[in-house]
Amino acid sequence: MAHIIFFEKPGCGGNAKQKAWLVAAGHTLDVRSLLAWPWTRESLLGWLGALPVADWFNRAAPAVRDGEIRPESLSGDEAIALMLATPLLIRRPLIELPDGTRLVGFNESQLRAHLDAAAAAQAPREGCARGMTPCEPA
Repeated sequence: MAHIIFFEKPGCGGNAKQKAWLVAAGHTLDVRSLLAWPWTRESLLGWLGALPVADWFNRAAPAVRDGEIRPESLSGDEAIALMLATPLLIRRPLIELPDGTRLVGFNESQLRAHLDAAAAAQAPREGCARGMTPCEPA
């Protein structure tokens, strides 16, 4: 099973359920606070850069939910500046898998696909345990 880095909002019930699902599936977690992490522009873009700017945001954050911030109207630079000032705006969880894959938000089918592919890649292959294929006499 995988060792997963999991950035959460401490005390979030949704993140607690997501962590429980991963642990029940046999994975170990390195849980980190999304709110206390020393984010930089570059580190956030490493997670969010491939997504449309509007998908970077936690839609349940009060400023977004109440319409004070409209993610669809922001540039990447504006969005990053807001998130660095208020990490609660960052969509969560942020998940890093052992192969370096980074996921934004919790999508069970996407996680299963990545984790199943990683498990398949680590499965033992046919052949000799000593690494010789086919097995040769010792």
